[in-house]
Amino acid sequence: MLKEYRADLHIHTCLSPCASLDLSPLKIVERARMERLDMIAITDHNTAKNVRAVMQLGGEGGLKVIPGMEVQTREEIHLLALFPDGGSVAVWDEEVYRHLPDVKNDPEVFGDQPIVDPEGNILRFEERLLINSLDLSLEEVKRRVEGGGGLIIPSHFDKGSYSLISQLGLIPPDLELEALEMSRGMEVRQSGTFADPSHSIPRIISSDAHSLEDIGSAYTGFLMAEPTLEELRLAFRGQGGRRITRRIDRGVTVL
Repeated sequence: MLKEYRADLHIHTCLSPCASLDLSPLKIVERARMERLDMIAITDHNTAKNVRAVMQLGGEGGLKVIPGMEVQTREEIHLLALFPDGGSVAVWDEEVYRHLPDVKNDPEVFGDQPIVDPEGNILRFEERLLINSLDLSLEEVKRRVEGGGGLIIPSHFDKGSYSLISQLGLIPPDLELEALEMSRGMEVRQSGTFADPSHSIPRIISSDAHSLEDIGSAYTGFLMAEPTLEELRLAFRGQGGRRITRRIDRGVTVL
């Protein structure tokens, strides 16, 4: 039986140096449930080290947590990499770390990068700066993520920075994307600048939460049998009755 699931597939934790330190696993899950979300994805910059803690609490509280990461490619393009389970994202996390520049974080400039337990107690700090580009191209990241059972969705693809459009000026027609994440706000979408292949690719919208208040402020509705990564794939492909039902940005339906 199919039902609608409300999903916010782009949420950072306190480990992302640009995110609020209030974004502990416990508070993320509490906020997601308050916003009546059924499914979230944890997508810190170039790391998945806080994912398991959120997954643990989500499982206890009836919230599906998709393990993921927001990867920055060599071209400075941000991609959401979503995985089916904690084991596969942990393997990807190790691979990303090998391709991340060995540059030490300066907390006074970029902010702290705490790795925490489910309640938000600090276990240690990530010393390598996470907001750098990997030495892997867009195509290499996509191939490796998909080879590990994951799914790639370009983040805020139409945004003016760190996006497919800002960095490449187009959506490569041979990239074979399952979906695109739209940026928040209406200005770019109303302009109609980016037609061609983007309009044939399913679109989602997410909060890109960097603070607790952001969580659930934008979400996508999916008609699926259950809240899993494989069901998301089927919804993107419109198979078996699965589909995207709506996109909501601060209470407004996004076309």
